[in-house]
Amino acid sequence: MEKNIPIHLQEIIYSSSDPTISRFVSKLEKEGKIRKIAPRLYSANFEDSPAAIIRRNLFSVLGKLYPGAVLSHRSALEFKPTNAGQIFLTYKYTKKIELPGIMIHFLKGNGPIEGDNPLSGELYASQRERVFLENLQVSRRPGPDSKTLTFPEIEDRLEQIIRVNGEQELNKIRDRARILAKELNMQTEFDKLNKIISALLTTHPATILKSPVAAARAFGNPYDPARISLFEMLFQELVQQEFKYREEQNLSNKSYRNFAFFESYFSNYIEGTVFEVAEAKQIIQTQQPLLKRNEDSHDVLGTYKIVSNKSEMSTTPNSPEELLTILSYRHQLLLSARADKNPGSFKHINNYAGQTEFVDSSLVRGTLIKSFDFYQALKHPFAKAAYIMFVISEIHPFLDGNGRVARVMMNAELTKAMQSKIIIPTVYREDYLGALRKLTRQNDPKPYIRMLSRTHEFSATIVSEDMDKMQALLEQSNAFLEHTEGKLRIIG
Repeated sequence: MEKNIPIHLQEIIYSSSDPTISRFVSKLEKEGKIRKIAPRLYSANFEDSPAAIIRRNLFSVLGKLYPGAVLSHRSALEFKPTNAGQIFLTYKYTKKIELPGIMIHFLKGNGPIEGDNPLSGELYASQRERVFLENLQVSRRPGPDSKTLTFPEIEDRLEQIIRVNGEQELNKIRDRARILAKELNMQTEFDKLNKIISALLTTHPATILKSPVAAARAFGNPYDPARISLFEMLFQELVQQEFKYREEQNLSNKSYRNFAFFESYFSNYIEGTVFEVAEAKQIIQTQQPLLKRNEDSHDVLGTYKIVSNKSEMSTTPNSPEELLTILSYRHQLLLSARADKNPGSFKHINNYAGQTEFVDSSLVRGTLIKSFDFYQALKHPFAKAAYIMFVISEIHPFLDGNGRVARVMMNAELTKAMQSKIIIPTVYREDYLGALRKLTRQNDPKPYIRMLSRTHEFSATIVSEDMDKMQALLEQSNAFLEHTEGKLRIIG
């Protein structure tokens, strides 16, 4: 019982061999101040169900009723009951005991050993290496309520260890498990673990692996499974919606290049490369950088060089390998003047934006390759454009220039399908970034799709063979204003 809290106010009250406490508990029950919720368990909570009370206090209950028990097998990895309410403990006997909402499976085995983790009272949890050995035992009832995880689930957890802490951490696990296997008489289980680890570290044939994530690592293309799940979520939302076809109206070379100029201007503005429109025009017209702004000027030139070229912008990937090649080539063109950003090369260190950590540098290639499956399955050009833009933005495969490359990839999809390209004007910058953040941080693709659909609708109205007239259309739409100064208007 909890110290300093009157017994009749405690949520969990235990019966006792102490006659004084036992009589007091009986008295409280007769007075209606507490109720019995399970054998040896009482509660002063009359509102919640016994099952809810026990679930909320599960580990303290187990530690009190079964001192010396070890939370083990899948329970020591998940730290919660299965969906069917199963929890697994290694104890001094094999038995099943049912409590409200919980079925406790006691498995006879070693009690706590050096390295096991104190959990609550006299309840322990198996240490990491012991857990992996336990989960490689043979289970009579495979499935979500089995005492063990499946092989793919185990492989995924081991792959995550490499992903986060490197191969040396997995070797530490193997070394410690080898010692524990002798102490726990689990040599067969260690042999299984050793084969999995060896396959992950490419010192054993990868054909034994059953997890796609683990196999990808073994074959040299490890990927970020959380990002792939996010891409799948966006994909599922995109395939369920209908999108309008907005045919390209800037059909002449002159009109197309006018649009490309503003596309380049705004894409760089979003990233903080700010010029007056007249300055940007001068850079494009003269093909010369402004004095003292050489790198910024080349960013605008590089972007324009790509987006004004119909042939280049009609090129889209037909395979994962082509995706990697196209990305590298366009990045090289875009950041040709920034040698310190390794133009054309994927990042070798990790990058961040505020609280967001982008895909680990070691997982960039594999995540791009894996993302291609969903890209290939999409058919509508807007859906493909929305998908590929988010993928590049979310992976952030380069040290710099990721947003610009992402928008280039988006508009290439639209150009290939003879659809209007998309401009993200200054006034819409916060809407754009906010929608990206909601998808990244809240797993909500709907605001992102709505945002991109609206700016696509807006962009389709920006049509003219005269540069000044196109600029006037943009001004009427409030495109050049900051988001605090106005709202995006769709004219026409």
